[in-house]
Amino acid sequence: MSEELKVANKNQGLETLEIWRRSIDFAVDVCQTIVPLLPPEEKWALGSQLRRSVQSISANIAEGYGRYSYQESIHFCYIARGSMAETKTHMLLAHRLGYVEDQLHQQYQDCLAELGKMLHGYINHLRSQKKKLGIKEDQDLNNNYEV
Repeated sequence: MSEELKVANKNQGLETLEIWRRSIDFAVDVCQTIVPLLPPEEKWALGSQLRRSVQSISANIAEGYGRYSYQESIHFCYIARGSMAETKTHMLLAHRLGYVEDQLHQQYQDCLAELGKMLHGYINHLRSQKKKLGIKEDQDLNNNYEV
């Protein structure tokens, strides 16, 4: 196995990446618990925005994982981080509009904060692997792994 393939256990598949698994669990939880609390008039507005932003977190982590360069992987992690901020904003709106109680809101904000720390750690891991291997910005990784 080449050194490039060791990053994020790419040879073992996306399912081994904990930040990806946890962000999917979080999205499912938000869609099943928070979105149904929204009133009917928010179904296509706030509810839709919240669903899209929370689902975008894991989707962007996966897209970055599937790329063949560290820089692209890091770039998509930054997009996932933006989706986390968007999700936080939609959830804060739902709370301030009175759709989500204080305790539940805080629980989900804490989960988002934990995911943010995990994503930051993954970005740092990608950066350190890139540096350790001496890979330049535009240098591609081998593409002989399964997703």
